[in-house]
Amino acid sequence: QVQLRESGGGLVQPGGSLTLSCVASGFTLDDYGIGWFRQAPGRQREGVSYISERDANTYHSDSVKGRFTISRDDAKNTVYLQMNHLKPEDTGVYYCAAVKGTYYGGSYYLRRSSEYDYWGQGTQVTVGS
Repeated sequence: QVQLRESGGGLVQPGGSLTLSCVASGFTLDDYGIGWFRQAPGRQREGVSYISERDANTYHSDSVKGRFTISRDDAKNTVYLQMNHLKPEDTGVYYCAAVKGTYYGGSYYLRRSSEYDYWGQGTQVTVGS
């Protein structure tokens, strides 16, 4: 059964850190680019970070650049999102998604969620006191 599962969400104070994990089962991640998306209540889903397959090029949206780091460990079939200096506006449900056969850069895939083949169920991140 093909599945992506996110974990690591929770409640954190502003300025704090969290690391999200995205584990794949039923397929191998090393053929897929991986995007992290988030959705806050009443807002559209937003692409925040992307990592390509093979050469692991990364791309971050302006809203998280310098604070979030995306990485992958293909041996563990896992992608991580390290989130530092968290702000209340980072609150939302975070989803990872996998796209195969990528030809364009991260900015392309973070703006086109319909390109993705698989999605996880999401993990809640809440930034507040």
